Amino acid sequence: MVNYNRRLDATFAALADPTRRAILMALMRGQSTVSELARPHRMSLPAVMKHLGVLQRAGLVSQKKIGRSRRCRLVARPLKNAEAWISQYRAFWEKQFDSLDRYLTESDK
Repeated sequence: MVNYNRRLDATFAALADPTRRAILMALMRGQSTVSELARPHRMSLPAVMKHLGVLQRAGLVSQKKIGRSRRCRLVARPLKNAEAWISQYRAFWEKQFDSLDRYLTESDK
């Protein structure tokens, strides 16, 4: 359980930054080089590499060196784990909204 929580914490920490979320969105379209991922952002290549390092440590990105370039790809499994955790709260809020709907319906009578 502790290991699962650490991975979940790393996933949410990685997702907390808008640049990292944009990188993940780009990788949803397919593999990219680090240079391709850096292009839309106004930051240095080393700064993008730091973001990729956070994503890689969270298990969200894998990198493979091919010649002089690094190809990155999305690893979606940690996102599925985060979605499963969030879905618990979705079920809670759906119950709350159902209760509110029943209350409002009954109070209209």
